Amino acid sequence: MPELPEVQTVVNHIKRDLMGEKLRSIIPLWDKVLHNFSPSDIHKELNGKVIIDVYRRAKFIILQFNGRIIAIHLRMTGKLYISSDSGHPKHCTAFIEFNSGKKLIFEDVRKFGRFYLYNDLDPINHRHGPEPLDSNFTVKKFQGMLLEKKRNIKALLLDQSFLSGLGNIYVDEILWKSKIHSNSISNAIPKKKVEALYHNIRNTLKEAIVKKGTTIIDFSVNGESGKYANMLQVFGREGLECFQCGTLINKNKVAGRGTYTCQTCQKVYKGFNS
Repeated sequence: MPELPEVQTVVNHIKRDLMGEKLRSIIPLWDKVLHNFSPSDIHKELNGKVIIDVYRRAKFIILQFNGRIIAIHLRMTGKLYISSDSGHPKHCTAFIEFNSGKKLIFEDVRKFGRFYLYNDLDPINHRHGPEPLDSNFTVKKFQGMLLEKKRNIKALLLDQSFLSGLGNIYVDEILWKSKIHSNSISNAIPKKKVEALYHNIRNTLKEAIVKKGTTIIDFSVNGESGKYANMLQVFGREGLECFQCGTLINKNKVAGRGTYTCQTCQKVYKGFNS
């Protein structure tokens, strides 16, 4: 599933082309893609309305209109891109038409992606934690968040209600860089390690955005693969030597997800005396 850097990459790619566009219609080619509205709702409420902003919240792509938003979640295989072609690709589940003739294509092989129509961000904010790249997400705030929880650290970082945007790939990378084992307990991690974790979350996400995300299986933007895959230090390296110490990277299940760790570099913190 695309994570924060991949979703931000899509936003960065489509924003300039969509700003100021007047919406004409949304055409669903698969009936379940529109989660809580119908094409007629768009005709009544947004026909001719102008896109005034395009941005990301958590793993959602937000098309902002005056008083309404369309939130798009890519899920496992969703791709969102601009097209001026008259037709649409085989796996297109919906497209948005604009008065200019442009189309925003939503291509989704596995059909998990969804469009939502909301008045504002409140329904999304209610279910999602802070944005890790926001200026008000400070190390002090993060320390307090971890101390309030007594949970497996990987499961907690994957929990979108705790912190937005992280997924399996980046959590493994961040924990390896921070030398924290994925089986550690959140409120048992020492303060210095929490500081390292905080900085590695932000720096890793920023680096991945610059590289236009990580391509694992089928994520791409306009046919171009993300380059952060070339910078992965631990994810997908089972049986290969750790870049830091030479220990073979181990793969096991943590929080129900395939998890890559170095058993030498990454320490398990289970109690305050760890």
